[in-house]
Amino acid sequence: MATFIYFALCLLIATLGKNRKFGFWGYFFCSLFLSPAVGALLFIASDPRPKDENKSRDASAHSEQEAKRHIDA
Repeated sequence: MATFIYFALCLLIATLGKNRKFGFWGYFFCSLFLSPAVGALLFIASDPRPKDENKSRDASAHSEQEAKRHIDA
């Protein structure tokens, strides 16, 4: 029974951390190998995963280049 609770706490922390810097698997293995308490502390101390702004910038730059090619042609 204690093993089930330990594993459930590890899964809970991993699920909560899926949009954080370490992701689901990072928090899961940290909680599993160290302890759910350490995993929870890492979750609390970590920041949310940054939004990927580089992709949107690259896409808009690519669109501008395409527009220039069509105008020049």
